[in-house]
Amino acid sequence: MNQLSGRVAIVTEASSGIGYETAKLFAKEGAKVVVTGRRQDALDKLVNEIERGGGQAIAVAGDIREEQLARALVDTAVDRFGGLDIAFNNVGATGESVPVPDMSAQAWHAVLDTNLTSAFFGAKYQIPAMVKRGGGSIIFTSTFVGHTASFPGMGAYAASKAGLIGLMQVIAVEYGSHGIRANALLPGGTDTPLGRSFSNTPETRAFVEGLHALKRLALPGEIARSVLYLASDASSFTTGSSMLADGGISINRT
Repeated sequence: MNQLSGRVAIVTEASSGIGYETAKLFAKEGAKVVVTGRRQDALDKLVNEIERGGGQAIAVAGDIREEQLARALVDTAVDRFGGLDIAFNNVGATGESVPVPDMSAQAWHAVLDTNLTSAFFGAKYQIPAMVKRGGGSIIFTSTFVGHTASFPGMGAYAASKAGLIGLMQVIAVEYGSHGIRANALLPGGTDTPLGRSFSNTPETRAFVEGLHALKRLALPGEIARSVLYLASDASSFTTGSSMLADGGISINRT
């Protein structure tokens, strides 16, 4: 069953990890996909993989922090595929790991611009396009960090990702009557380039795995299936939610 047949989706940070796997899954489920990231070669590989599988996709490389990219992604979805139904605003930068008093203003703004302001830019252009279609689903990648637990040295990351939840909730109440659903997905540790930056030795990986009730990291494809749920009609009465897909890290004490 193609859960996204006839839908048009935007997926950001699709060059690798969760975004890459989600774009492939969306296309497999029938969506036409506009993907973005900084690395044109990785995006071209993704588009080729989707097209070999019989799907449709187009890549628009750029810097997610730039408002013009957010506009270009929506324009591409409308011009090439006829509209926009789904937006997966997926991005994550942790920044430098330092205590709050030692963090520079530049480092603070770099993380917030990447994780939070980029989501604002995305939603700013995605919402009007979805209103024209009679509704849609906007999904933000947040995190349990700063929501159910936290770690030292992650002040900017936690603040930016918690801010996404507030932004998501406002969008949900502002545009629910237009048929637009907004939700945040909160993954746990995932075996992605970003995830591996936290666990770059066997010892640290074992430690991070042990923080989870499931005692392992997620595969990017597992998180992609949770994104699919929020994008599809399976979650038709789900909006304003902060959905944990964290392997039990939020509740584990063992």
